[in-house]
Amino acid sequence: MFLSCAVNAQSVPDTIKHSPIRTLTYAQYQAYLKGEAGDDLAFVATVHHYPMPEKVLRFKKELELSAEQISKLTDINTHMHKLRLQIGGSIIENEKTLDLMFAQNTVDNGNLIFYTNRHGLYQGELRNAILQACMATRKTLTPEQMNKFDTLQKPN
Repeated sequence: MFLSCAVNAQSVPDTIKHSPIRTLTYAQYQAYLKGEAGDDLAFVATVHHYPMPEKVLRFKKELELSAEQISKLTDINTHMHKLRLQIGGSIIENEKTLDLMFAQNTVDNGNLIFYTNRHGLYQGELRNAILQACMATRKTLTPEQMNKFDTLQKPN
């Protein structure tokens, strides 16, 4: 009986799971925790042909990337992921603080301004980390590779 409960608990869909922080959905919380949040922040870059490094690395054979390019793109991706983890952790802590202040009725104008401005700062840092990675990725590719990447990205 305990085994079936454990299996059922592990198979609960993400849409039903609850985040430990009420102000974040379970999916948002997990994305910040895993360093996966913010792909949507790259839109301005990707729409103008500045790709995300992990997407380019998926096509390394088709793009005929050199060993040096693969190394550079891997470094770019690793650095971006580290920043996403760090900033995601800061966002989680900031949200915990905001949630706690409201829950304990200790919120006032000063601390509300401070923590909401911090939230904006963290979002800006996250976006900058992602856009910097996109910019560095494009600089790593030749124009021919960029054209080929764009072709590979188009749906059939």
